[in-house]
This record gives sequence, C-alpha cells and structure tokens, in this order.
Amino acid sequence: MDLAYTQEEQEFRARLREWLARVLPELPPKPSPDDWPGRRAYDLGWQRRLYDAGYAGLHWPVDAGGRGATPTQHLIFLEETERAGAPYVGANFVGLLHAGPTIAAEGTAEQRARWLPPVLRGDEVWCQGFSEPGAGSDLASLRTRAVRDGDAYVVTGSKIWTSHAEIADWCELLVRTDPAAPRHRGISWLAMPMDAPGVTVRPLRTLAGSTEFAEMFLDGVRVPVSHRVGEENDGWRVTMVTLSFERGTAFVGEVVACRRTLGGLARAARANGRWDDPVLRRRLGRLHAEFGALWRLTQWNVSEAMGDPPVGAESRTRGRQGGVPGAGGSVFKLAYSHARQELYDAAAEVLGADSLALDEEWVRERLSSLSYTIAAGTSQIQRNIVAERILGLPKGR
Repeated sequence: MDLAYTQEEQEFRARLREWLARVLPELPPKPSPDDWPGRRAYDLGWQRRLYDAGYAGLHWPVDAGGRGATPTQHLIFLEETERAGAPYVGANFVGLLHAGPTIAAEGTAEQRARWLPPVLRGDEVWCQGFSEPGAGSDLASLRTRAVRDGDAYVVTGSKIWTSHAEIADWCELLVRTDPAAPRHRGISWLAMPMDAPGVTVRPLRTLAGSTEFAEMFLDGVRVPVSHRVGEENDGWRVTMVTLSFERGTAFVGEVVACRRTLGGLARAARANGRWDDPVLRRRLGRLHAEFGALWRLTQWNVSEAMGDPPVGAESRTRGRQGGVPGAGGSVFKLAYSHARQELYDAAAEVLGADSLALDEEWVRERLSSLSYTIAAGTSQIQRNIVAERILGLPKGR
C-alpha cells in the first residue's frame, strides 16, 4: 500500500472532516454506561447517520453493500473519526466487525441480502455465541448441540461471555452438528434469531461493574437450516474467518484511541509534575514507539484484509483473496493486548491516587484492559498461531 496520500484521498479526508464537524454537535447526549437499551439506540442512531452519509461499510465490498473504498481511505476514516471524538461501533461491534464481514466473505447471495443491509443501516444488532463454560481457549471442545429436524436445527446447550446478548437481534452461533466427527470437523456456524423460543439470557457483572457480557441458555431452539453459513460441519473453517476479522481488523479504531490516550497521559504528567521522572518519560516514550508500530501493523492488516497487501508481502502471511485477514492478525492481537495493559498501568502511575476512583474513565479502561489478553483468543493461543502459521514451527504435543 502506498502511504503517500493522493489528491483524491486528501479530498476524501477534507470532506469527512467537514461532515464530522457539522454532525457531531447535533448528537444527543451519551446515555448512562448501564443503560443498554439507550446505548443501543445511541449507537444505532450514529450508524444510521454514517449510512445516510455514505460512510457505513466504507471498506466493505460493493456487492456486500459497502463502498469498496481503498485501504487508505478506510484508515483515513478511522483516523479522522477517532480524532474528532466520534462514536465507535459500540453495541453492534459483532455485526459490523465480526459477523457482517464473515457473511460477506462466506454467505450466499440470499444471506448477504438478508443480513448485511440491516447491519449497515443500524437496524439490527448481533452478538457472538462462541465460548462455553468448558470451551474458551479450546473452542473446538464446544458441546452445544444442533440436531437436524427437517428444515431446522434444534439447538440445546449454553454459551458464556456473550457480548450485548440482552439487546441483540441475532447471534453468530457455533454448534456441534456431528458429535462423532473429529472435534474440528463436526461444527457448524449458524445465525440464530435472539427472539426464538428457548433462548434465555442472563447478564454477567464484570469487575468494573458493567454488564455487557451475558450467559445464554438454549433449550430446544429451532434455527432454520437456511441460516447456516457455510456447509454443515465446515463451521470451524468459517469460524477461523470470523476470528481473523476479530483479531486482524476489529481493533483498528482502538489503536488510534490508545495513541490519543497516550498523548493525554503525557499532558497530565506535565501538569502534575510527574514528567520530571526520567523513568516515567522513558516508559511513555517506549509506549509511543510501540503504538506507532502497532499502527503500521494495522495498516498492513487492513490492506491485507482488503486484498491489497503491501508490496513484497510474504505469501505465507497474506490473507485469502476476498477480504479475509491472514495470520498477521494474531501478531497484532498479541502485541496490542499487552501494550494496552502497559498503557493503563502507566496511566495509574501518572495519575496516582486519582486512579483509584471507580467512576473515573481511566480506571474503567484499566480494568477492561486486563481482559484483552483473554478476549478474542488468549495470548497463549496467539503465540501458537504465530509459531505454527508464520514461523513454520511444528505443532506442540
């Protein structure tokens, strides 16, 4: 990807800045962090504004409802929206960043027509039903069962850590459709309506007091066979596509946000006298370098996912043609998870006793950062992927 901006890209940036400056002051106040119906309405309202202005699904393929923008335009969009303090994807991050791209890459024409436009318009919210109480990092050991009954699957089991399940319309659901097959070959990927009879959602309260996660219990839920994405028992391969998006491109806006947070920390340190500590300055300087490198890696992954890898890219690390990130997403996920934790540890050092107030955003983000080495695949799993798929090392026994 050529990082020198063309005249067209500079004009795109200017138009986007002008639009953001006009619409952001018109947004209603943000709802309370605990008001999930209010947050859903706020986030979907912002998504509708993006859709009406032609910015929704900017980087999605045209035949999936997007604008087919270049990687550079997508990165400009992320930079400018974050710099302006615009809302992020919020409650529908699964639909916009995981399920939607997966359906765009793997779904039939009918499935793409049914599910992608409502995601882009801000009409429907998705959640993810992958992890189970006994199947987290070892996802292939999942036991939620789907038994074929005519033109439907009857699903029984439970899921955990299901983000925004209480306000979701759809769930990207992993089920075992052939218990006799090897564990990676008996899984299917379903789109399950959350209002189907037999679905029970129970919110979970996190360390920070938030309830964005939930347990989900499935008791004889009927899901049409037409809602299966990919072939029956080929769900593990489809899941790898989903996880490639989750690890490779779903965090790109957060990298920009972390770089902005780091700048805020430097200003706070200058204001409270902590900047005089050379050890702290060195720590912040190292974080500045790390997040700069992560942004370059983000540019690589976005380019790769959009079918335009940088010149000279090694074929082993290239994503599959058609818009799916490669194993480089695991490199990013591993490095970003630890850099984010380090960033908020540094925030605690800069802010001192002020960082102990639980109503402070810094503290909420610090507590949240602790989960990043687990969420979207543990750091141990990412190291295995990097070792096997990029370095070519043999699988561990």
